[in-house]
Amino acid sequence: MDELIMKSTEIDSGIPSGDVNIDLAEIARIIPDKMAFKIGEVAEIAGLKTYVLRYWETEFDALNPQKSAFNQRMYSRRDVETVLLIKKLLYDEKFSIAGAKRKIKELRRELKVEKQRIEVGDKVSQASANLEELIGEIAMLKELFI
Repeated sequence: MDELIMKSTEIDSGIPSGDVNIDLAEIARIIPDKMAFKIGEVAEIAGLKTYVLRYWETEFDALNPQKSAFNQRMYSRRDVETVLLIKKLLYDEKFSIAGAKRKIKELRRELKVEKQRIEVGDKVSQASANLEELIGEIAMLKELFI
């Protein structure tokens, strides 16, 4: 019975139950070191047809390639990372499109929180270094007057 409920929830939400293993570093390593990619290049990197990429552009707000002066799609490195993430969610992790959209939003929120945590940590480290420098200067001033 529990198994049936789990499968029902999985179907309703479009998100497979259990942890999703997404190695963003692995995704980033696959991409050649370039600033912009044509749709054919992205299709080759991802192992997809170009019409699939065009369809995903209509479904996923996170995927938004710019158009060149010649009206050709130009994917940024981030767009290519997004394509590979979408492919992993849909094909490997068996998400529905709606479930993949939710998972991408969730991952973006987590990434934003992680970036904020890192920024706060950097600021705390800098403040600590400044404080240590001030303590040293106070100690030097103190010795001048003693």
